[in-house]
Amino acid sequence: MAFAIWGGVFAFLAVALGAFGAHVLGDKLSAEMMSVYHTGDQYQMYHALALIAVGILLRLHPDSRLLSAAGWLFVVGIVLFSGSLYALSISGVKVLGAITPIGGLCFLAGWICFILALAR
Repeated sequence: MAFAIWGGVFAFLAVALGAFGAHVLGDKLSAEMMSVYHTGDQYQMYHALALIAVGILLRLHPDSRLLSAAGWLFVVGIVLFSGSLYALSISGVKVLGAITPIGGLCFLAGWICFILALAR
C-alpha cells in the first residue's frame, strides 16, 4: 500500500504545484517556461494516479516483482522528469533539461513492467 500512499502524496503535490504555477508563477515565467512547468505537473499527476493503481494491485498480487518495479520506476520518473522540468522552468538553467529524458525512460520502463505484470 506504500505506493498508493506515495501516489496520494504526489497527486496532492501536483495540485498544489499546479496552483502555485498558475497563481504565483503565471506572471513571472515566459509562456514557453510556463508550458514546461505545466508538462511537469501534468505528468506528475498521471503517474501519481498510476502509483495508486500499482498500490491497489499489489494488495491483490503482493509478490509481483513487476508491479513493484513499475512503482519504483514511476517514483523515480516523477522525481527526475517532473522535478527537472520544475527546476528548469523556474531557474532557466537549460542543462537541467538533460535530466528529463532519464525520467521519461523511467516512466516508459514502468509502463512496460505494469503491462507485463497484468499480462501474467
